Amino acid sequence: MSGPDLNLLFTLDALLQQGSVAGAGRKLGLSPSAMSRALARLRTVTGDPLLVRAGRGLVATPRAEAMRDEVHRLVEDARAILRPADTVDLYRLDRTFVLRTSDGFAETIGPALIQRVAEEAPHVRIRFIRKLDKDSTGLRDGEIDLETGVVGISIGPEVRAQALFEDRYVGVVRAGHPLARGKVSAERYAGGRHVLVTRQGLGLGAIDEALEMIGLARTIVTTVDGFAAALALARGSDLVSTVPERHTIGLRDGMETFALPVETDAFTISLLWHPRMEGDAAHRWLRQLVRKACVDVLQVAPGG
Repeated sequence: MSGPDLNLLFTLDALLQQGSVAGAGRKLGLSPSAMSRALARLRTVTGDPLLVRAGRGLVATPRAEAMRDEVHRLVEDARAILRPADTVDLYRLDRTFVLRTSDGFAETIGPALIQRVAEEAPHVRIRFIRKLDKDSTGLRDGEIDLETGVVGISIGPEVRAQALFEDRYVGVVRAGHPLARGKVSAERYAGGRHVLVTRQGLGLGAIDEALEMIGLARTIVTTVDGFAAALALARGSDLVSTVPERHTIGLRDGMETFALPVETDAFTISLLWHPRMEGDAAHRWLRQLVRKACVDVLQVAPGG
């Protein structure tokens, strides 16, 4: 008994990603009539229309919507298996990589990375998504190609990690703020009105613990979930923001930065990926580019 034609998975992926018979045909190098025949076969195999006409275009059925991501992952996994481990034609590489990073990392390192990618692999696209927690599920299921962050206990034990750079927390205020003049003592720092970034695993609690040991406490006026938002609020008010120094080089432009008046540990930002991508030549190329982009940007930064 013959099994299913697995080539139909690639056709189905193209149709669901493009939402168009003509677009899928161009992606696969097939004529519109050939793609129409392939869609008819898929409808027979799945027992579902998959794409139905709506006005001048096509829309996916509920079943097609439900299977879109799973089909795409299967196709990407198949391509990774069949791709030669040590070779990749970067000029012909047509692929979207998803990077989950903090907003500060995307703002600071992103432009240099995009420029390097454009020079070496013009058909490759980079999609940045915000990092709001340390859950590594996205790496395991293939939704995320690379992630940056501090390696912690919540990271899956199988996840690969490579150090990119060290960072430390600094205080930042708008130009002309009272803390921009003179030495910032622990009393002056604690006496300000603060915007706090609240996100799992940031380690900002060590600052408040150090202040508490000398009988001081910060006044938290508002909380946000990202460094960019904290700096935007501080830029337009008298709030004090506490953010990673190297992550936020571009975001702090035109603002005043000072060393924290309490002792805090530096922390290492690492590049994270799932071991199933270890032998993927294109993925390995991108990992190298991220590291090079960090060097390009941070070697001239304070502490670089």
